[in-house]
Amino acid sequence: MVQLSVSVCLLVGLLGLFLLAPVQMAQTPASMCTPLKTLNDSLSHRRRYMRHNFPIKYTIRVHHNEVFKLSNISRLRLQVEGLDELVLQRLWFQVNQGVLKKIIRVMSERHPSRTYTAELERRFKDAEGVFVQSHPAEVFQQELPDMIQDTWDNLTEEADRVSESRWRYVSPKSLLDNFCHTMHCLFSECFVSIEAQQDYCRVSYWRKGRKKDLQPES
Repeated sequence: MVQLSVSVCLLVGLLGLFLLAPVQMAQTPASMCTPLKTLNDSLSHRRRYMRHNFPIKYTIRVHHNEVFKLSNISRLRLQVEGLDELVLQRLWFQVNQGVLKKIIRVMSERHPSRTYTAELERRFKDAEGVFVQSHPAEVFQQELPDMIQDTWDNLTEEADRVSESRWRYVSPKSLLDNFCHTMHCLFSECFVSIEAQQDYCRVSYWRKGRKKDLQPES
């Protein structure tokens, strides 16, 4: 009887792991990894171009939904039942499309970071193009969960209709930090570490990596 109970428990446990596996598995097509890694190469220089070439404590105005952090991803996963990872990836592209436009908008044609940011935007659009081509068209026509749809509507709202309380003032470097961290979280299989498996969705991972990030660039 005891052996039977143990066997049943093991079977239930294995079944549970099997059922959970599809939820935990990332859904990024292999074709996405090349443009995302190219984008990541550009982002590795963000400190030089987004901090050194701007005045100290310089900030730009962005919509509060464009301050898209790891904590926002965690919150959405908790609050939206059965949230598809693809929906979060779509939202990531929508958010950072606006972020890059706002950063470029504050730069003059001769700004020392203008060329870098324009190239970053071009690589971002390349990745977005591959993303769209990697999925059936009907995927992008599906109804979004209410919370995601509300965020989407806010992001696409005309700027003059957004109340002052919904704007945030954030440094360009912080915006690109968020861009980079959330990209690794949502497309983690494209950034598998050769040293060990990393959880890029944990804030502690990036805090641990800050010392490395602060090293002078070659």
